[in-house]
Amino acid sequence: MTPLDKPLKRLINVDGKDYTLVIDPQGLKITEKGHRRGTELSWKAILSGDAGLAAALQGSVDSH
Repeated sequence: MTPLDKPLKRLINVDGKDYTLVIDPQGLKITEKGHRRGTELSWKAILSGDAGLAAALQGSVDSH
């Protein structure tokens, strides 16, 4: 298997909007295309189950 030793970028489309997904050794980040701010999750948060809580908190901050 190939180790993840540098960032891997991909474009994804969700509900008609383009997003940039970056996967790197620290975790992943998704941002709307053309924007700098996005949602970041570390691998530790994902593996520990804290990812759901982090996503919920991010959603509550973004909606205010």
